[in-house]
Amino acid sequence: MFIIFFTSSLTLIISCIVMIIASLLSKKTIMDREKNSPFECGFDPKGSARLPFSLRFFLIAVIFLIFDVEITLLLPLATIIQMTNLFSWTITGLLFLIILLFGLYYEWYQGALDWSY
Repeated sequence: MFIIFFTSSLTLIISCIVMIIASLLSKKTIMDREKNSPFECGFDPKGSARLPFSLRFFLIAVIFLIFDVEITLLLPLATIIQMTNLFSWTITGLLFLIILLFGLYYEWYQGALDWSY
């Protein structure tokens, strides 16, 4: 028990020391207007580089990524159907799909999938 505590404490201390040293060494000391401005082929930028974007589009993109990753978690079910018990395979697949559907209906109910408000 003491070995586990000692090892985890040592790991925590070493990682904190490395993070502190990295943050101290990575500070930019020279603040130059040219270095802080966006680069457009050597010319001064015509507009602001901090253009606002649609928060609705960002939210739908994040939801798409979440469901896309969940669908990729479903793909191995098709390959292991012959290696497992059919009942456990069906229950696992249906449970995962039900969780996905509840998440989709919740997002729909909250209005996150409506493009225009």
